[in-house]
Amino acid sequence: MTTNNGYRTLWRWHFYAGLFVMPLLIVLAVTGTLYCFQPQIERVIYRDRLVVEPQAQPRLPEEALLARAAGILPKGAVASSARIANDPTLSAEFIFRLPDGERESVYVNPYTGAVLGTLSVEHRFMQIDRMLHRKLLLGKPGELLMELAACWTLVMIGTGIALWWPRECARAGRKFWPNFSMKGRALWKSVHAVLGVWLAVGALAFIVTGLPWTGSWGKQFKSLATSASLGAPPGAWGGLRLHSQARDGGRPSIDSADAHHVDHADAVAGAGADASRMGSMPGMTMDDMPLANVPWAVGAVPVPRVPAHAHDPRARLPLDRLIEDVRRFGLTHAYEIAFPQSPDGVYTVTYFPPDPRGERTLYLDQYSGAVLKDIRYRDYGAVAKAISFGTSLHMGRYFGLANQIACTLISLGLAAMAVTGCVMWWKRRPVGKLGAPGREHGMPPMRVWKAGLALLGILFPLMGASLVAVWVTDRALFGRPAER
Repeated sequence: MTTNNGYRTLWRWHFYAGLFVMPLLIVLAVTGTLYCFQPQIERVIYRDRLVVEPQAQPRLPEEALLARAAGILPKGAVASSARIANDPTLSAEFIFRLPDGERESVYVNPYTGAVLGTLSVEHRFMQIDRMLHRKLLLGKPGELLMELAACWTLVMIGTGIALWWPRECARAGRKFWPNFSMKGRALWKSVHAVLGVWLAVGALAFIVTGLPWTGSWGKQFKSLATSASLGAPPGAWGGLRLHSQARDGGRPSIDSADAHHVDHADAVAGAGADASRMGSMPGMTMDDMPLANVPWAVGAVPVPRVPAHAHDPRARLPLDRLIEDVRRFGLTHAYEIAFPQSPDGVYTVTYFPPDPRGERTLYLDQYSGAVLKDIRYRDYGAVAKAISFGTSLHMGRYFGLANQIACTLISLGLAAMAVTGCVMWWKRRPVGKLGAPGREHGMPPMRVWKAGLALLGILFPLMGASLVAVWVTDRALFGRPAER
């Protein structure tokens, strides 16, 4: 094959991208596949705690179940959230913050009140898998590394397709299937190239839907989308009328907001003087809440708070009454409730269903149960709506088992690409050397590719810095002219 017209340059960049991305791609593929099947996996490995035998007798009150759960934990443990499944085969789950700062899930049989067991939130199998997928269990450095891997995968996809692109139209059809008549490295190369072409669209979809959740670029992108009215709904950043009403005579006082969706425009317009005394938990956003899943559109939204009053803590709305109210608001199962942790806190309810059009976040007065803010999918900006759909597809949730299988095929296909790429490199690598493809004589302009890399570096600053670092290192240490 000819090596002019930039072929070796593309190969060189493809090599560098693959050298960095391939090991991380295997980690992403394996952990992502496991996470797609979280509901099935957890039902198997934690069956003794999650699954119960349905009974004809009614469930015990949620408040009683919560008390049973709290009773087995050490003194100082504080209930932080509950997962309301309303599935007759599932146990009741309550999450507590322990005195040492760790979080513990307690599972209770909803029919008998028997405590079935506990699980560490931070150390349960699927949470470790999730943190491996997002951060390699390395905290912020790992999160940035995974973000870089996603960006470099874009380079790998682009250069890979360019290297594969048929030079002769007559042979184009053959390029979509491996040539099993070949042997050795040529066969590995054929399999690698065909896999890459078939998986390119899926890999690109994974990157595009995963980047908005990254800790650096994703967080900045979320702020930008919100400021441009394309992300979180209007009014989500505060300025809404929020007020708690203490119970009168032991009974909750429900105002007119209780049974209606709060109109954001009216709320913002009427904020006025209330805005000076209303606000949000200092430094607390929805992403900081003790909730397993929070819709992307509301992740950076500050958690509302209300002015501190001399309320009797015993006047807080009982959990059963809260669940009854939430049911009247249209949510019946598979949602989470974060409990208020202070007298000026609120109940936070988040619903994160497979179909993103049903996503919903509610803030309720902890004393009256009145709806203070109700954020639904229809309130999202255009970007947030698209990302919600992408997230559901990325996680294998949107169309059930078929979605899980599709994600698995793409993920394992990408892992196979990583393996074939490593084998190809190992077979051609000179002993004791890196084996990077040599530079071309008479470097072609390649203006389109340079413009593309520059744009990528501008869109993703972390990626831009790494591009410069790789270029400088390559010129200084590994540059050599290609043999004619």
